[in-house]
Amino acid sequence: MAPSGTATTSTTIASGGGLVDRYAAALYALAEDNNALDAVVADMDGLRRLIDASADFRRLLGSPLIDVNQARQAALAVLEQEGFGKLVRDFVGVVANNRRLNHLRQIVQAFAALVAERRGIITAHVASAHPLNDVQRQQLRARLIEAGFGNVNIHESLQPELLGGLVVRVGARLYDTSLKSRLQRLQYAMKGAA
Repeated sequence: MAPSGTATTSTTIASGGGLVDRYAAALYALAEDNNALDAVVADMDGLRRLIDASADFRRLLGSPLIDVNQARQAALAVLEQEGFGKLVRDFVGVVANNRRLNHLRQIVQAFAALVAERRGIITAHVASAHPLNDVQRQQLRARLIEAGFGNVNIHESLQPELLGGLVVRVGARLYDTSLKSRLQRLQYAMKGAA
């Protein structure tokens, strides 16, 4: 199902490539072969939310002091209790057996990136000083479509230091309409005029 990766170093894992990507690709192929891709995608998104929301679960995944078998059993018990499908539970079991539970969040993230790439979804990272409302989200999505970004997934973050406006990053492109940047540009222009 997934590579054991015993010869792979932790620097490969930390760099975001290599082992993490191989686990994500193996799960994607397995889900596709079993005609369960949509269910696995939903479960992996749920797993991401579970890891992000539960400090206890993160401690379980990251603790080097817990025996591998105990960690695997505990993780699988949590996933079964939360209603995760068999494919994802088996996958997490393999990750645990290979002593990679501490990298499960990175594997989940790599899987989401692989799914987005295969489905042609582009992620726009949007930073704003205040939370966006539904109308603003729809307007932003419409502007991104006008700019040639067809299928866009918006990832929002709050940065109060922007004061107002937005900073939108899509791939290598950056669109900065924040009040903070406008004030900085005005300050530089005023220094140049003096």
